[in-house]
Amino acid sequence: MTDAQAGLLVAAPAIMAMAGLLYRMGVLQKGGAVAAVVASLLIAMVLFFEQ
Repeated sequence: MTDAQAGLLVAAPAIMAMAGLLYRMGVLQKGGAVAAVVASLLIAMVLFFEQ
């Protein structure tokens, strides 16, 4: 596993957790939080497997 892949394994869940936190605080609407989580997951998967 490269350093970039390890970084993706840390960054993607952090982005998802932040989206969940912002949703709970009322800053993001449900659709925005879901979009952020899905986009983060898809981008992380593509970058992880391209490395």
